Amino acid sequence: MEALRICVMGLGYIGLPTASLLATKGHKVHGVDVRSDVIETINRGDIHIVEPELDVLVRSAVLSGNLRASLEPAESDIFVLAVPTPFREGHQPDLSYVDSATEAIAPYVREGDLIILESTSPVGTTERVAERLEAARPDLCPSGQRKFFVAHCPERVLPGHILRELVDNDRMVGGVDVGSAEKAAAFYNTFVSGEVLVTDARTAELAKLTENSFRDVNIAFANELSVVCHRLGVDVWELISLANRHPRVSILSPGPGVGGHCIAVDPWFIVSSAPEEAKLIRAAREINVAKESWVVARVIERAERFRKPVIACLGLAYKPDIDDLRESPALEVTRALMATLPDGEILAVEPNLHELEGFAITNLDDALQRADIVVGLVAHAPFKRIDRSRLQEKVVIDTCGLFR
Repeated sequence: MEALRICVMGLGYIGLPTASLLATKGHKVHGVDVRSDVIETINRGDIHIVEPELDVLVRSAVLSGNLRASLEPAESDIFVLAVPTPFREGHQPDLSYVDSATEAIAPYVREGDLIILESTSPVGTTERVAERLEAARPDLCPSGQRKFFVAHCPERVLPGHILRELVDNDRMVGGVDVGSAEKAAAFYNTFVSGEVLVTDARTAELAKLTENSFRDVNIAFANELSVVCHRLGVDVWELISLANRHPRVSILSPGPGVGGHCIAVDPWFIVSSAPEEAKLIRAAREINVAKESWVVARVIERAERFRKPVIACLGLAYKPDIDDLRESPALEVTRALMATLPDGEILAVEPNLHELEGFAITNLDDALQRADIVVGLVAHAPFKRIDRSRLQEKVVIDTCGLFR
């Protein structure tokens, strides 16, 4: 495919790797974000998020002249929407970012352009994008015939492996019509080595939500097992190890909850769309959310033996070896302990962050030296290397198998 002009809306964990990858493929990429500090950072060839090898890719893309960041969109052949899709109070989808991005690009869309929604979204969101563009640009819809293409291609990457998985993973492409699906599939086939699977927009949207709901349900089983084991005096890690020796059993590892923008959010999109039908999916979400409070209660119970307990919370990110705090149960547990134990001292240890508003990030060595209680919340690599002799005089609460 010849070099294209591509506008990527949103330069976060998905948008920036996508934009820089496409720029290194020879396309002219115009990245857009609402934060001026992010724009300045990227245009210097630097990055504002932690992701292996992303700094090298962004620097190369910027120096080549193929990637430029801006606060405003520009005319392009392809528009990629990679903006947040969180939920509001009551776990209702918040599509304001998608709506804002759609409104922002509307003046720049031309006949024949392709608009791709990569943000994980509730069923019907891609159609919503198409309808809003039609309303904003009636000149591109003569006699009700849309002269641009709209498709959904949900990201399916794992933080820490994003650059590899953007290329290697199979991708789903769902169009609001057959022409949109085909045009989007042709584009992804130029840089994706995995299989590009073509379907309609609604099926693609629900497929992505289903993938993450499947994982959420299975994690809920493991988290519920950990609570049962605590009640019965059984080592949950040994239990799972033994059960997994069965050839058709593969229980996941429990943790302090479930975090990240995808697994902790996407199931609610299904529940909001089909509240009477999605009973198991709702129950799994509730179990995983409740696990945070259960961990807090365990720590408070152990802290009662100290007059002014010093508690080291190891990890704030939602998963190991990244800086992503979105929906992080470790962060919520730490905040809850700070609010619940005003006479104690909570030491937040997060090796992937230098600073965080509302927290004083503590050095690991200092935290281990001072702490009465050590709470393992995230299995970051530096924590796995802790000399176990330093924990002998401590109360250790391991929520994620860190010290197994």
